[in-house]
Amino acid sequence: MKFKLTPLEKKWVLYDVANSAFTLLVSTIMPIYFNYLAGRGGLSSVDYLAYWGYATSLVTILVAVLGPTLGTLSDLRGRKKRFFLGSVLIGSVSCVVLGFMQSWLWFLGLFVISKTAYSSSLVFYDAMLPDVTEDSRVDEVSSYGYAWGYIGSCIPFGVCLVLVLAYESIGISMEAAMVIAFFIIALWWLLGAVPLLRSYRQIHYVEAQHEPVRDSFRRLGKVFSELGRRPDILFFLLAFFFYIDGVYTVIDMATAYGTALGLDTAGLLLALLVTQVVAFPCSIFFGRLSRKLDAKVILSVCIAAYFGIAVFAFWLNSLRDFWILAVCVGMFQGTIQAISRSYYTKIIPAERAGEFFGIYDICGKGAAFTGTLLVSAISQLTGSTNAGVGSLSVMFLLGFVLFRVAASKRESM
Repeated sequence: MKFKLTPLEKKWVLYDVANSAFTLLVSTIMPIYFNYLAGRGGLSSVDYLAYWGYATSLVTILVAVLGPTLGTLSDLRGRKKRFFLGSVLIGSVSCVVLGFMQSWLWFLGLFVISKTAYSSSLVFYDAMLPDVTEDSRVDEVSSYGYAWGYIGSCIPFGVCLVLVLAYESIGISMEAAMVIAFFIIALWWLLGAVPLLRSYRQIHYVEAQHEPVRDSFRRLGKVFSELGRRPDILFFLLAFFFYIDGVYTVIDMATAYGTALGLDTAGLLLALLVTQVVAFPCSIFFGRLSRKLDAKVILSVCIAAYFGIAVFAFWLNSLRDFWILAVCVGMFQGTIQAISRSYYTKIIPAERAGEFFGIYDICGKGAAFTGTLLVSAISQLTGSTNAGVGSLSVMFLLGFVLFRVAASKRESM
């Protein structure tokens, strides 16, 4: 039977298309422009990669603090949409302002604000999933979100790519090209959120008490205590902490990594565009495969594949190798994110999705400082960016072992 999205599911998927454009900007054009600003400021290639990693780590620490608190508050009746709107507005406006920054330090500061708002919006967005679809459809709906997000984001990215690579032919400066590119991405992000904001209704919620903030902290504490009684959720979150940390580090630092290796800018951007294109059919394929294979099997395959990708990074030293890496990442990038999200959605209480997705975000985007710090520190200690990125293999190995434990705990319940 052919799978067909409902109108509300389509609008939910559309926000994945909207926010993925910002993700692509962060992983491609932003590091290139930061490299340009850092070069003018006298930073070396190793320090450039390290400072970019430290800024990304600061974002994830902020999200780890804000995510659970705001997620718990968003579970109150009528709050989820408001929190979602606020984070989208802060993120998109600061994205526009980023294009005007001329100092590498100010650029990093505003990047932290924009990326934190973006990551916060995903806490509320992911928590909307139980209101948008049913358990029997959640694997495929989640997969469609990432699939269309990757392919849809290629549209604004393609325009921005032309601006950044051919700004001299167009007759504008690099600075002007960046201003336009950042504005395009911000507008795409904001407009893509509008249909969901117009149609979403919070079905699952918690009633507000007399002191909603204090009650939210009380409920958040209850979530942490409940994890001790739900080893299937606890071990999944521990596994997710490690393996998705590695995934997000690869996404956030891919262009910075290639640039630090001295690879051609145009080739790097085109290779990462191929990653987006490859991710589309692969995410759809694995989403359909979830009808026949259990999600835990698909996730195990994806984690093992990323372990192999990280090991391969030890020997990466040419643009051809980077292309191979980009294609391999594209094959599993969307699937590991989508199936993780849907797997988690099915094992948590729907009316408290905001609380639990706040914890999920700590172990995901909020924990990615571990990977970026690891890459930055190993790169500086060894003087080798290959060793820095290759060290992520440890994260995937730990994630794989812990996920198998989580799966066995789930089966024994």
